[in-house]
Amino acid sequence: MDAIKSLRVVLIHDWLTGMRGGEKVLEHLCRRWPSAPLYTLIHKRGSCSRTIEDRPIVTSLLNKLPRVESYYRYTLPLMPWAVGWRLPACDLVFSSSHCVAKGVTVPAGALHLCYCHTPMRYAWHMQDSYFHDRGWGGPKKWLAKKVLARLREWDRRTAAGVTHFIANSEVVRQRIRDCYERDAVVIHPPADTNFYCPADVPREDYYLILSAFAPYKRLDLAIDACKKLGRKLVIIGSGQDEKKLRRFADDKIQFLGWQPDEVLRDHLRRCQALLFPGEEDFGIVPVEAQACGTPVIAFGRGGATETVIHGTTGLWFDEQTVDCLAAAIEQLECRRDTFDPRRLQTHALRFRAERFDEELFAFVANVMGLKKKMAA
Repeated sequence: MDAIKSLRVVLIHDWLTGMRGGEKVLEHLCRRWPSAPLYTLIHKRGSCSRTIEDRPIVTSLLNKLPRVESYYRYTLPLMPWAVGWRLPACDLVFSSSHCVAKGVTVPAGALHLCYCHTPMRYAWHMQDSYFHDRGWGGPKKWLAKKVLARLREWDRRTAAGVTHFIANSEVVRQRIRDCYERDAVVIHPPADTNFYCPADVPREDYYLILSAFAPYKRLDLAIDACKKLGRKLVIIGSGQDEKKLRRFADDKIQFLGWQPDEVLRDHLRRCQALLFPGEEDFGIVPVEAQACGTPVIAFGRGGATETVIHGTTGLWFDEQTVDCLAAAIEQLECRRDTFDPRRLQTHALRFRAERFDEELFAFVANVMGLKKKMAA
């Protein structure tokens, strides 16, 4: 793969405000091309791993707004304009995109590969999840519809600038077809199955959520289901809905904020099950849970249908209602002994990081025409 490492590469990522699934994909790109410049709308210094931070990072004018990391989502209408960088000459532009990164203009002669976590969910398939409960009516609602329509038009138009799309799941592959009328190859994201692994520790009597507090994550369902059943729930994460979610909680709901990876792993090893109530594009956290031998209770749509085997490594629930999730929790409790930690770990190994590197960089070599050069 020396020929791949020698490519002149520019990396694009929407924003750098924390280490989530998209940033874990970006880490692998940064390791492969350690000197590649990274362009991003907003960078909260110190929020990502050293692998990402230790390189030239170019931000947009949005990054000059005071404390923008606390309200950057509200700058969405400005983001298509903000990605208008003049990129340096290169062989390959590689964008990691769930919002506007894929809309960058590439230099003449360069190929553009986009690892698409999802088409812009705010403007397409999850509008209601983001805006329905915001109390927007009248002029606000009218303006939001106008802005989102323009964003969709821009998003569809700029898809033509992508040479090849890579989808993180079959679900996202179908969204790319629906939104852009383009096909994509599916390469599932990497899970660190060396770090996330079982340990000889006792299970404790609580359920677990690891998540950003975004509306579409539906953490409210998990809180209300655990309240209904009188179960303890530990929630690790933070985000825009934190105040609202804390108001729902009772004394059996514990909020821990963001925690180091070692703390996440410890909880994944000790909880009864991971609750995953939102419709995700893929979702690395359920894979990490299974790698620790922990079953997952997930909404049976989206990426969870590709990562969780119903009845074997976890359970799907059919409707995003409190009653349906509560029933799934009770079902798991009745058949807890049927979820073999070793079988869960074996399943999770299908998504190991080494597999991701092999598939992704073989694809890069193929589209860049490097396979014959490497064989010569």
